[in-house]
Amino acid sequence: MNTFRFGKSVVSDNGPCFVIAEIGHNHQGKLETALEMVKVAANCGAHAVKFQKRDNKNLYTKTFYNKPYDNENSYGATYGEHREYLEFGWDEYVAIKNYAEGNGVEFMAAAFDFKSVDFLEKLGITSYKIASGDLTNTPLLIYVAKLGKPMFVSTGAATFDEIRIAYETIRPHNDKICFLHCIAEYPVEYQNLNLRVLKTLKREFPDAIVGYSSHDNGILAPVIAYMLGARVVEKHFTLNRSWKGTDHRFSLEPEGLRKQIRDLNRVDLSLGDGERVIYDYEREARNKMGKGTYASGPLSAGTILTQKDIIFRTPANGVPPYVADKIIGRKLKVDLDEEAPISLDYLE
Repeated sequence: MNTFRFGKSVVSDNGPCFVIAEIGHNHQGKLETALEMVKVAANCGAHAVKFQKRDNKNLYTKTFYNKPYDNENSYGATYGEHREYLEFGWDEYVAIKNYAEGNGVEFMAAAFDFKSVDFLEKLGITSYKIASGDLTNTPLLIYVAKLGKPMFVSTGAATFDEIRIAYETIRPHNDKICFLHCIAEYPVEYQNLNLRVLKTLKREFPDAIVGYSSHDNGILAPVIAYMLGARVVEKHFTLNRSWKGTDHRFSLEPEGLRKQIRDLNRVDLSLGDGERVIYDYEREARNKMGKGTYASGPLSAGTILTQKDIIFRTPANGVPPYVADKIIGRKLKVDLDEEAPISLDYLE
């Protein structure tokens, strides 16, 4: 069984689903909104809230950073200005981390570059998220792996060979690996989810925990993912799907997140132990809906029962119909009124 701990959290192959509310940049660059989202996610039952940290000027080429970015979701005239508007600094992240811990949820973040790793390490982060775009960034994988903290690695737009390279890069330095199945479509259509990849990931990397990073709309896919072995679910979260920004349209609002976590918790409750017995809470329905064996008319003690002497009626008193053939030919020890239930105790 694979298990790893970080902060006050535990993720395990045999444990309940660990739910990460992915806030990302859905806070729109506003600290007060970020804090409100943390509180609401905690109240919905999320185990962790996740943000994204980038050193934008060193992450993108100058051409990419300075390219015009004029669209309905833009917070700046260029892509760089847009990203900088949404980026939090030290004071904001200290406040967010403290607030998350005060609300009983783990603070998590994706590091997109070396400088951001150093930033988060100084902040005291207890685990690292690696975005799909950095699955093949082996220098970054090694840099993070050597810190020895759990790594949640998304696998969107990747081949199994690339996932294996990532695994073989991380594993010599760090055995606390969770691969998150992910489809890099925003939002992803249900026919493109390919959730059976979760089984393949577990087969190919048995000493890694597997999870699901959800870009689909709705709350069904994560439940299916959990049934297929995902023990971590990352779900994008917003306070309002109509807000400006690219991620809101495939994010869950508070009621959706609450229902998502409720349904994931219900999976374990509903699976049971695999045994089939009559439960005490079924007995009333069994009696009300089932059939029992009754006397078709008045019967005297000493009567040798024939098929015409018995009928099947509700409620389910007397012997069940499936043993009725075993009472044919037996002698009654007592008198029975019409429609009296027939018990084995009444027979010689």
